[in-house]
Amino acid sequence: MGGRIIAGIGCSHAPAMAGVYDAGRTDAPDWAPLFDAFARTKAWLRALKPDLAIVCYNDHLNHFFFDAYPTFALGVAPEYPLAEEGKPRRALPPLPGDTAFGWHVAESLIAQEFDPTICQDLPLDHGAMAPLPLLFDHPWEVPVLPLAVNVVRTPLPTPARCFRLGRALRNAVESWPEPRRVAILGTGGLSHQIHGPDFGFVNPEFDIAFLDGMEGDPAPLAALSIDDYFAGGGAEGAEMIMWLVMRGALSDKVLRRERHYATPALTGLALIALEDQA
Repeated sequence: MGGRIIAGIGCSHAPAMAGVYDAGRTDAPDWAPLFDAFARTKAWLRALKPDLAIVCYNDHLNHFFFDAYPTFALGVAPEYPLAEEGKPRRALPPLPGDTAFGWHVAESLIAQEFDPTICQDLPLDHGAMAPLPLLFDHPWEVPVLPLAVNVVRTPLPTPARCFRLGRALRNAVESWPEPRRVAILGTGGLSHQIHGPDFGFVNPEFDIAFLDGMEGDPAPLAALSIDDYFAGGGAEGAEMIMWLVMRGALSDKVLRRERHYATPALTGLALIALEDQA
């Protein structure tokens, strides 16, 4: 028996989450329900005993920049430091990687006609690091395989392609020759806009429908265009396509273990935990 995707988690990666966590304010009334949901998800994950976590996130111009921003970028490094984000670096250790597994996934994706940029150095910003300490203890319990998705610089990958990338990741994991239990995270969103005349835009109706599709039938979500996500989710709503990578890596049949949605900080903040039933 080879590798297996055992669970998928979709979660927001708002910097405010990291700020509240680092300040020890997770019991603040506006935030406690979200952090309680993360705590339950963390306990569930620990019981599942994953051997590795794939983390689909976007870099916020802290490593990649507009002059050379890859559509997809895959880490194959032995460890991943925190990116410099223009403020004091958080008191978190580098995340361990798995070089052999990373190269295996890279080769498998290319054989399936996905061509990620291969990164042997990939500092991680809040796109990955806002949620990870809420789901795993540090020193880190499991190695990570980071997959950066372009939701910053047009042209963006289509939602359908992101969903197919998830399917390709599942194939890559299952072709690993040894037993390996893998969880996959899709981060970002949900609806929000942090600039322009629509600053502060949040669309709970769109977000709730998206969460329903995540645990039900994701095909209609993958069939939407990027413009649909901009219209429904705001300029930063494109981040929701990273959840489609996660959902594409799961089988059609999943069991919801956790779900939470709230809007405490100009963003539709959400968490969903899905256990694969294949």
